[in-house]
Amino acid sequence: MLFLRSSLFQILFYVVTFVLMIAASPVFLLPRRWGWWIVPFWSNTCLFLLRWIVGLKVEVRGRANIPAGGYIVASKHQSAWETFSLIPYFPDPTYILKRELRWIPIFGWYTAKFRQIPINRGKRSAALAAMVQSSKEAIANERQILIFPEGTRRPVGVEPVYKYGIAHLYKDVQCPVLPVAHNAGLYWPRASWLLYPGTVIVEFLPAIQPGLKASTFHALLVDSIETASNRLCKEGRSAADTSSK
Repeated sequence: MLFLRSSLFQILFYVVTFVLMIAASPVFLLPRRWGWWIVPFWSNTCLFLLRWIVGLKVEVRGRANIPAGGYIVASKHQSAWETFSLIPYFPDPTYILKRELRWIPIFGWYTAKFRQIPINRGKRSAALAAMVQSSKEAIANERQILIFPEGTRRPVGVEPVYKYGIAHLYKDVQCPVLPVAHNAGLYWPRASWLLYPGTVIVEFLPAIQPGLKASTFHALLVDSIETASNRLCKEGRSAADTSSK
């Protein structure tokens, strides 16, 4: 049954994504803000499918910590879940994503239309400079920059490796950084076809204000996200053990 539910969701995820991209194509004729509604609609549709098919719910904590205006959102990266599920919590988000995603037909057009920030990982110094400039423009327009400081998904329990680019971005852009912890990797593991029922807990932690040394900020960010994510994973495992008894 787990395999069947997981397969049904995985298939519907891509089918719904493709159908919505085609059906919403008229947004390319509209100003960016007028057409943005399709993105949170897609995210909420996928979350509904997760709950209905897989039995995967969401609990949100720390909403009061979300700042107003423009800021950076730095999220733990354990799963595919957070790549789309965080969108509805922010009014005008933009992702920092690898440039190659722009090359995907239709999907890449949407990333360009909604002014997501592509980076060329092959040219580190140039990529960092371009990322900083684009981020400054986004913050000036009171957008929220979503970034995964680890760069790639890390399985639950594996030693974290946070890139230092987030510290450079914090120092150069001079805006608050909102750390985000969660335990989604327990239910939608990295590189896994199977998804498990339960409750993803996502927690918005107190924002880190600008003005710290880059090294101090980096250490604080890593400690904040990892401490909270480990706590949430422990809580998730405990809840699973209790329900199985």
